[in-house]
Amino acid sequence: MAKFKIYLEKLKELWYWFTSWFITYYEVKVSYNHVWGDEDDQVFIARQFYKKQDKFLKFKTQEGDIIEIRGAEGLNYRITQL
Repeated sequence: MAKFKIYLEKLKELWYWFTSWFITYYEVKVSYNHVWGDEDDQVFIARQFYKKQDKFLKFKTQEGDIIEIRGAEGLNYRITQL
């Protein structure tokens, strides 16, 4: 069973590598406070952005999930193209 899981993981990586030739991916780093590198930071791989504002961020991840992030005082986020 462990070999099957490894096989599926490698197949998933191969699929992401193949689709990366046609789709641009972005790395999104979100921090809820002004300090980067602490435990509240989150990192996502985004495929498409729906809305980017000071207090709201909505995007689709590499797996196809739609993520909405809200911050009452504003969000600190960095977007880099992969």
